[in-house]
Amino acid sequence: MSVELKPVVKADLGQPLGQCRVAPLRTGSGAGHNGIDALLAVYAADFDVDPFIEMFFFPTDTLKVARIDLPTGEVRWTRDLGRGTVPGMWFAPVLPFDLDGDGVDEVYLVDNPEASHPLGPSHYRLMQLDVATGEAVATRPWPKPEYNQSLSHTFRFFLMGGHSDGEPVLVSAQGTYGPMKFQGWSSQLDVKWETGVGRDRVGALGSHKCPVLDIDADGDDEWLWGERCFSMRDGQERWCADSDTWRGHSDLTEPVFDRKAKSWSVFTARESEVDQSPRVVLYDGAGSRKWAAVDRGHMDMGWCARLGDRGEHVGVAIRINHKTCGPDGRFHVDPEAFAFELASGKPVELPFDPYGTLPIDLTGEGRHAMVYGVSGHDGRVIDREGRTLGRVDGTVAAASKLLDLPGEQLVVFDASGQLSVWANQNAVDTREALERYANPAYRSQQRHTATGSNLTNLGGI
Repeated sequence: MSVELKPVVKADLGQPLGQCRVAPLRTGSGAGHNGIDALLAVYAADFDVDPFIEMFFFPTDTLKVARIDLPTGEVRWTRDLGRGTVPGMWFAPVLPFDLDGDGVDEVYLVDNPEASHPLGPSHYRLMQLDVATGEAVATRPWPKPEYNQSLSHTFRFFLMGGHSDGEPVLVSAQGTYGPMKFQGWSSQLDVKWETGVGRDRVGALGSHKCPVLDIDADGDDEWLWGERCFSMRDGQERWCADSDTWRGHSDLTEPVFDRKAKSWSVFTARESEVDQSPRVVLYDGAGSRKWAAVDRGHMDMGWCARLGDRGEHVGVAIRINHKTCGPDGRFHVDPEAFAFELASGKPVELPFDPYGTLPIDLTGEGRHAMVYGVSGHDGRVIDREGRTLGRVDGTVAAASKLLDLPGEQLVVFDASGQLSVWANQNAVDTREALERYANPAYRSQQRHTATGSNLTNLGGI
């Protein structure tokens, strides 16, 4: 199928952009695909500020949150989070979520109103915004991370939304590399339960991803946290994979759906610089190892995508030598890709370099193309054979089914402050594509693209 990529929605955020996160909004109009009638943009002029001390820098700008209506591109409202809120993904997660069950999303975020102490956790708070106006509806103190940790250990915050017995549950989380805490919130923003993983843990640390799905089809959502799986019902751990052999941190944790078996697997790629192998592992939905590969190295990026002739999944993990990050962007030294047939674990040679790519189904075929959409790459779009299909003008902030148009769309931003939604004019949704969009985990993963590194989680569906 030929691809004709065009921007079909354009918005001007009115300032230079060094970072931008985007998630879908449902404001109650009933218009758009699956009720999506707006986008939530989280942005600043600076590149994403990372809490690791060798990557942290003092920002020049403040973090803003904006509602962009679809399909007009009108910026309905903008809220400036001020100097106390560090403009970085880990300091300030944002989640659109319908916690009160009225069919309209609220916006939940972490901010800090105390401009004099941007690194003072005691000032941080959980805030709920009205999606119609951007005004604050409620605030609660943000649960404090454990003190006496490094900057990178302290400021790793997440927000997640899921359901238990059909009722919405908001989950907040602190930590990745050490002690980790979780809280479940009611629709009144009261804490329903608290749990965590302490310093005396047995088993894995956290991940930079936090996929939410009903992995065992019991009616309750779970969230994946490194090699651990937790229940939205009560926050209790359902399983910890490889608990007797792995105590490190996995950068990549992605759920993968088998259409025929109607079951899930979990693809992980391990980052921690510890002398433990393997570094790439696939588990079944109960945390039992299915296969493993690669004995050493820092796995820093990757994804899963339907690249096989019949839509079979391929998993990719990118090993790096070193990483730098600062005001000029994020850079990887000596990236090396490993690709596997997920069903068998057999290594495969891809006809393209996957470094810097993100999966996207632009045609509606239920198969993935790739876009070089990671910051610092050129926006080129290729098919699974490596043939160029087109190009988008900027960095990708979201990649999913957002508009009432065939195929998935790409949300792209550029340095001048322009945000656009790109679609393939020739797309036609097949049965396989419609099944992907209808999977309950698809909608769940969509809403998490402004919290954690969850941009590629749809590739496994």
